Amino acid sequence: MLVFQSFGAPELLIILAIVVVLFGATRIGDIGKGVGRAIREFRREIKEGQEEEPKKEAQASTTAKSTSTPAEDDKNSIQH
Repeated sequence: MLVFQSFGAPELLIILAIVVVLFGATRIGDIGKGVGRAIREFRREIKEGQEEEPKKEAQASTTAKSTSTPAEDDKNSIQH
């Protein structure tokens, strides 16, 4: 018993007609523009995040090398 079958062309046309009736053609265009804009912004943010990641890792490694932990400070003070 298959309840969910794949949609064919006639079913998709009926769904499209219902959406046009509910929202109107101009509103659908606005929705499409908004979705496209959101996708572009999302991709740009992902790209910027990937570019910043190596920079943060490089900064973290140089910071870790230049700083010492309190335990290391105690050992150095005892030896001197």
